[in-house]
Amino acid sequence: MYCVDLNSDLGESFGRYTLGMDDKVIPLISSANVACGYHASDPVVMERTVAMAKEAGVRVGAHPGFPDLMGFGRRNMSVTPGEAKSYVLYQLGALYGFCRARGIQLQHVKPHGALYNMAARDYQLSRGICEGIKEFDPNLIVLALSGGQLARAAMDMGLPTAQEVFADRGYEEDGTLVDRRKEGAMITDEELAIRRVVRMVKEKKVTAVTGKDITIKADSVCVHGDGAQALAFVEKIRQAFAREGIEIRPLAALDL
Repeated sequence: MYCVDLNSDLGESFGRYTLGMDDKVIPLISSANVACGYHASDPVVMERTVAMAKEAGVRVGAHPGFPDLMGFGRRNMSVTPGEAKSYVLYQLGALYGFCRARGIQLQHVKPHGALYNMAARDYQLSRGICEGIKEFDPNLIVLALSGGQLARAAMDMGLPTAQEVFADRGYEEDGTLVDRRKEGAMITDEELAIRRVVRMVKEKKVTAVTGKDITIKADSVCVHGDGAQALAFVEKIRQAFAREGIEIRPLAALDL
């Protein structure tokens, strides 16, 4: 039996600006990464997203990013590990308030955007992030890029760790994601993307942009639902998993 989590980045609207189709994607996933107000979201959006996840029986995790609303958290920032720790603690506290009010537990933490990508390469930055998580709640699962430095730091610090893969992104030979500005960053062929993600789960392999197969660990698959085509793609992934005998479970129900 193969088991995997399906996660999606949600709660990223802000004020009058609506981003994504959260109400449509939440019923299709098992874990929701909820923005915490730094790169996106606001208190009203956070409360609404947590409420929708609870109603759908979907587990909630924090999606902390850099304090960069204008850049949507996708611009690199020069921060110390100590500053990263404080940023994470602040955002965890914000989301936790809404989870506690709704009577649900936080399941995991997945950094967002540039913070996620920088942590995948920078062990000391990852240590700072993990220190914030550990001091807040050492039972929170760290959701990190497969094979990256954040996963390594989390395991070194004794935190429960889940490794993540992406259905629609290209990979470099070192296991990092191809920069969005480069050719091959996005997998636009749906059937190819589905074959790749099934292989990642069952064979623990993926073909990098160079054509070389690399080893990968797929505890969780990140999917996006910001558009009707993307939602249809998530449905196709679910159907493919059913055909391939892959069961969808939230992170807390996996043997990590």
